Amino acid sequence: MTLIKSISGIRGTIGGKAGDGLTPLDVVKFTSAYAEFLKKRAGKSDLTVVVGRDARISGEMVSSLVIGTLTGCGIDVIDLGLSTTPTVEVAVPAEKADGGIILTASHNPKQWNALKLLNEKGEFISGDEGAQLLEIAEKEAFDYAVVDKLGQVTKIDDYIDRHIKMILDLALVDVEAIRKRNFHVAIDCVNSTGGIALPKLLKALGVEKVTELFVEPNGQFPHNPEPLPEHLTELSSIIKKSRADVGFVVDPDVDRLAMVCEDGDMFGEEYTLVAVADYVLSQQTGNTVSNLSSTRALRDVTEKAGGSYSAAAVGEVNVVTMMKDTNAIIGGEGNGGIIYPELHYGRDALVGIALFLTHLAKTGKSASKLRASYPNYHISKNKIELTPETDVDGILTAMEKKYKSQPVNTIDGVKIEFDKEWVHLRKSNTEPIIRIYSESENESTANNLANKIIGDIKELMKS
Repeated sequence: MTLIKSISGIRGTIGGKAGDGLTPLDVVKFTSAYAEFLKKRAGKSDLTVVVGRDARISGEMVSSLVIGTLTGCGIDVIDLGLSTTPTVEVAVPAEKADGGIILTASHNPKQWNALKLLNEKGEFISGDEGAQLLEIAEKEAFDYAVVDKLGQVTKIDDYIDRHIKMILDLALVDVEAIRKRNFHVAIDCVNSTGGIALPKLLKALGVEKVTELFVEPNGQFPHNPEPLPEHLTELSSIIKKSRADVGFVVDPDVDRLAMVCEDGDMFGEEYTLVAVADYVLSQQTGNTVSNLSSTRALRDVTEKAGGSYSAAAVGEVNVVTMMKDTNAIIGGEGNGGIIYPELHYGRDALVGIALFLTHLAKTGKSASKLRASYPNYHISKNKIELTPETDVDGILTAMEKKYKSQPVNTIDGVKIEFDKEWVHLRKSNTEPIIRIYSESENESTANNLANKIIGDIKELMKS
């Protein structure tokens, strides 16, 4: 059993003893702490919170606990039921709510669930705010409402439709251009809420021919739900057999988007943001942001379009902060996360699909030819297991000194640049490992660069 408290929220495996997993007692405790956190933040007790969930098996149970606890704390709840992470994010400010909770463990397997916590803007609470919440939970410094002050529950079951309407109203989404291309689209929704949202979105965009895989929102994930190439073989096969123009796959809470080309090859999760940013930048000059572990290709297309690129520490909260600081018009992460501020500051696969299809329609290219038009980089992802005695911070400092003649970024671990190649070293917040990501225009060169750095670290560990 596992329970992890981090910047990404409270997540864990279902079952086991309290404190060892995401048990009912843990759900109640952390929801109560969130309620108290919101009351202190808002300076009032008359609050409203939006709640939505993905389709995983434990969702209904966890939702009942969360909603019951919030009302027990005297907070009114707007229950969206089966929803998506970005849908909850747009609903919070639209409903003038004081916060939101998304019940999803994102790409984790079915035994996991989580409480992802939002502020009144529909954005994830910060690391400092999360620390405040954890302190409240640790001390159990919360009270519940008397019977006459219990919160009320309002159910709204059409927020995905409202979310789609917001997307269609965006200036850069061209429904007519998409309709004229008469696209045949294949989708894989891993039997979660993407199975509700993607067919509705595609219909609204004028896509009449859709081949559907795993669209029943029953939480029975048919394969590992993380949208990586090795998990998308069935979609790839279906695309080739049905001669679809493009395939879209989302994770269980629909904040990550991966694409498959018409020939069955992967568009590349790293290139989801690159392609969408390319389209947005073709319509207006502006800045972009991704995290330090994302492909350099975004920087290339941004600078080519006359904008400036900035790299943030890993984590959606950090990317959003950097986007605001640099007035970026688009940003996200290399895991297929698109953040388009014109709609909201959160990763959103639905707006990603709408913008990508508009781009594909207007270029007149196939998905594979569009992908071939971008700089082709390869990322090698590796890790080193650590012993309890390992001085990780000391190793990272030593690596920074060793490569001080190169451009080095230390806002999140150590990132070292070698012309158009780079390597990023960062310690995991959840495992005793150092992650080592490297990128080059050649796959073998990326691997060689990673192996060289791994060798340096092992020598340091010996000494």
